[in-house]
Amino acid sequence: MAASDHVNLEQFMEGVQRRNPGETEFHQAVYEVAVDIFDFIADKEIYHEAQILRRMAEPDRVISFRVCWEDDNHNIRVQRGYRVQNNNAIGPYKGGIRFHKSVNQSILKFLAFEQTFKNSLTGLPMGGGKGGSDFNPKGKSDAEVMRFCQSFMTELYRHVGEDTDVPAGDIGVGAREIGYMFGQYKRITNEYVGVLTGKGLEYGGSLVRTEATGYGAVYFLQDMLSEAGEDMEGKTVLVSGSGNVATHAAEKATQLGAKVVTLSDSGGFVHDPEGFTQEKIDWVKEHKNKQRGRISDYVDEFKGATFHEGERPWGVECDLALPCATQNEISKEEAETLVKNGLKAIAEGANMPTVNEGVEVFREAKVLFGPAKAANAGGVAVSGLEMSQNSARISWSADELQKLLRDIMEGIHGSCLEYAKGTDGYVDYAKGANIAGFKKVADAMLAFGVV
Repeated sequence: MAASDHVNLEQFMEGVQRRNPGETEFHQAVYEVAVDIFDFIADKEIYHEAQILRRMAEPDRVISFRVCWEDDNHNIRVQRGYRVQNNNAIGPYKGGIRFHKSVNQSILKFLAFEQTFKNSLTGLPMGGGKGGSDFNPKGKSDAEVMRFCQSFMTELYRHVGEDTDVPAGDIGVGAREIGYMFGQYKRITNEYVGVLTGKGLEYGGSLVRTEATGYGAVYFLQDMLSEAGEDMEGKTVLVSGSGNVATHAAEKATQLGAKVVTLSDSGGFVHDPEGFTQEKIDWVKEHKNKQRGRISDYVDEFKGATFHEGERPWGVECDLALPCATQNEISKEEAETLVKNGLKAIAEGANMPTVNEGVEVFREAKVLFGPAKAANAGGVAVSGLEMSQNSARISWSADELQKLLRDIMEGIHGSCLEYAKGTDGYVDYAKGANIAGFKKVADAMLAFGVV
C-alpha cells in the first residue's frame, strides 16, 4: 500500500470511529475490509468521488426497540431488540437474528456489514442485514421463549418482508425460535410468505440448511488445499464450537478423510486424540442440540478424551483449523501458536473469529486463510435457495441442494482467486474476498446514483 493510501485509510478509520464511538467490533470489521479496498480503489477515482466505502460503512438504518415479555413466575421482563439493515444494493436485506446476552448495536452492525460482502460473494441477489436481542434463551422454558419471540416479532414485522428483509437464525435462534417468530408474523399479517429462513421442513424450510454452513466451510478449505496441490486426507483438524456449524464441519472433514480432534463450548474444549468418528459426532449433536448438555460430558462417554476447562483448542498441534464458535476466539498469540505448531490452512466457520492481528500473523506466515465472509457463506447461500423455493412454491431434493451448495462454494473460491494471487505466489484469500465482495455491491451502488 502506498504511503498516501495509508494516510487515507487512517483518516477514513478516524471518521468511522468518530461517528460510531465505542463500537469496537464494528470498527474491527470495517478496518478488516478497508485495508484491502483502499489498495484496490487507489487508481479508481469513481469509487472515491461517490464515497462508496463510507456509504457502505453507514447502515441504511438501525432499528432499536423495546421487547416486553412475561416469565413463568409472572414477572415482567424487558429486553432490547434490534435490526440493522446495512445495504440492499443487490437484493433484499438478508442476515440472521441472534439471541445472546452479549448482543449490542456494535456487534450487530459488524455482522450486518460483514453480511453485505458475504452475500455478495454467493452470487445470489441478497443485501446485508442482521438483528437480535440481549435475550438469553438458555435456561428458559419453551413457553418463555415463545412469549419472548412473539413480542419480538410484534415489533419486527413492520420492518421485514419477503422483498424487503428476510431474517434467518443465528446464535440462540434455531428451529424453535424461528417457528415461534414465523407463527406470530403469520398471525399479525395474515400472509404466508417466505419472510424468514431456517424454517421447519413442514412449513417452507429447506433441506441441507442445517448442514450448510459447516459443510460449506469445509468445501472452501478443500478448495484452498486443492489449489495448493494438497487434500484433506490424513490431516489433523481443530474445530471449535459444538453447535450445528461445528458438528457439521467436523462431519464433512471426517468424510473427506481428515481427523478432527477437538470440539468446544463456552466452558472449555474436548481433545480426543483418536479423532471424532461419525458415532461420536452424532452423540455430540444429540447431547448439545437436543438435550442442551455441555461438551465436558463427552469425556464420560468416550474414554481417552480429555476436557480442558476454560481453554480454547488452539494450542493443540494440527494441520488445519476450523473456528466455528464465535467472534474473536483466536487472538494474535493463539494465531502465533497455531503457526508454530505447523498450521497449513484455516477456514472460518464463525463470523470474524480471528482478531485482525491474528489474521496478519496467518498472512505473514503464508498460511492459507479462508475468511468468514467467504468460508462460512454456505449457510446464507442455502437460505437464499430457501427464499427461491418459497417464492416459486417448490422444494428441491437434498441431492439437488447439496450440488447447488457445492457449486456456490466453488464459485466463491473462484471469485476470491480472481483478486487473491500475489506476485510472490501466495494466495491471499482475505484480500480476494474483500475485493470481490466489494466490487459487486459498489458497482450496483454507482448504478443507482446518490441514494
